[in-house]
Amino acid sequence: MGASDPEVAPWAPGGAAGMAGAGAGAGARGGAPAGVEARARDPPPAHRAHPRHPRPAAQPSARRMDGGPGGPGSGDNAPTTEALFVALGAGVTALSHPLLYVKLLIQVGHEPMPPTLGTNVLGRKVLYLPSFFTYAKYIVQVDGKIGLFRGLSPRLMSNALSTVTRGSMKKVFPPDEMEQVSNKDDMKTSLKKVVKETSYEMMMQCVSRMLAHPLHVISMRCMVQFVGREAKYSGVLSSIGKIFKEEGLLGFFVGLIPHLLGDVVFLWGCNLLAHFINAYLVDDSFSQALAIRSYTKFVMGIAVSMLTYPFLLVGDLMAVNNCGLRAGLPPYSPVFKSWIHCWKYLSVQGQLFRGSSLLFRRVSSGSCFALE
Repeated sequence: MGASDPEVAPWAPGGAAGMAGAGAGAGARGGAPAGVEARARDPPPAHRAHPRHPRPAAQPSARRMDGGPGGPGSGDNAPTTEALFVALGAGVTALSHPLLYVKLLIQVGHEPMPPTLGTNVLGRKVLYLPSFFTYAKYIVQVDGKIGLFRGLSPRLMSNALSTVTRGSMKKVFPPDEMEQVSNKDDMKTSLKKVVKETSYEMMMQCVSRMLAHPLHVISMRCMVQFVGREAKYSGVLSSIGKIFKEEGLLGFFVGLIPHLLGDVVFLWGCNLLAHFINAYLVDDSFSQALAIRSYTKFVMGIAVSMLTYPFLLVGDLMAVNNCGLRAGLPPYSPVFKSWIHCWKYLSVQGQLFRGSSLLFRRVSSGSCFALE
């Protein structure tokens, strides 16, 4: 998962990002996925589908881990519910921040500790880079325990803004007016409903992402200052002034396009895959059909978030590239002309999934490290 917010990743979850995205968040342009419940119920015996033609189950909309938490309720309890979601989101964000912090430093290529020699499952000697726990311990040695929470304030503000935005949009465009998928629908009707639900979720995710992205950029830059021991971005207001003065309005939206593309690909991929699997592969005659369908979205969220991780990586690298910080300049990173240039460079280097693993990090063949 990635370092992306407003995320808890697209599959949780980002975020990463509700489910960065199934629940980041992923994570994470991000960002672990949260379980989702299927709304389908078995039809009464008189209308039970033929075993060879199972009717599609209801599919809840996927949400990135790096997207904000679920939308607030309606009616008189709406403000209380919205405040509860903001508070819960802040707690999860604070607890997961050290994980995202370490991931971002790995994404920009900062490896302050040498690899260690170990063996893989086949008994061969390989070099392993420090895991999350070793890296976090190093940060504590340099900056103290409080150092693990560098860049947390703008990230909390980003997630809160994302949550409030989603809640406000649900009030303006109530989801209750949308027809829910039912296992009594035929294939064509159920697919139309899934497309409509996914379009609705995509609209909310894109709007909340765009509004919260400036704070995400500030948070990323605050964190990567660890690499060069800089103090250029020290507060939200002062950071806004520096970015506007040096880069203009567009400086607040660097890296936005790959994050948006990752969100869109995640939502459509997760929802459509889960729908077709539940409709064609899960037979209603099977006694555990409902249980299987309830976990389909969860599994698809994990799978799709892995495929969309490069979007999260590229978006985060563009957010800190050529901004006057050491982590965004050579030799850590070339100055990229666009996010496509960044993607191509990482692809050639075989680094499109850099930072996706925080526990077992093998030294790649293209790394500067070598066995002695």
